[in-house]
Amino acid sequence: MEFREIDSFLRYFESVRRRTRNVAEYIPEVHLEWKPAEGRFSPGDLIRHIAAAERWMWAENAWLRPSRYPGHGAELASGKDAVLEYLDEAQAATVEILRPLTPEQLERRCETVGGVEMRVWKWLRLMVEHEIHHRGQLYELLGQLGVDVPPLYGLTEPEVRERSLKD
Repeated sequence: MEFREIDSFLRYFESVRRRTRNVAEYIPEVHLEWKPAEGRFSPGDLIRHIAAAERWMWAENAWLRPSRYPGHGAELASGKDAVLEYLDEAQAATVEILRPLTPEQLERRCETVGGVEMRVWKWLRLMVEHEIHHRGQLYELLGQLGVDVPPLYGLTEPEVRERSLKD
């Protein structure tokens, strides 16, 4: 996806977020901080990480400022309602920060937290890829917990197979 003006990007970002937020609603409160192994993310960690990274890393770098990423721990938001609120608030703040970016500013080069220089619009595209990656991890964690989650685009894999042409 290539974009040259911020409004089209923000519409895309918000549509991706709706799908992530929908899955996050299915996290059982009792398993919010469950980890499959030491050193791995819990469902709560994943949601806090998505929120904190977009607000304090991607949005800052897009304006040519250094990352201020605070981590993903429960000290940022504790309990399912607070974690979802943190996600919503981070998204609103990120959109507010990014909305003024002009086409010229999207073409500027920013330095990422990893020290790589790239165009701002490409950096923002990676923000969405990052969210999608972690949403996949959330699906996997919830699957390990036996939580039924909604299909991402309306159909499950067996439903797609059933509706497909047979050779």
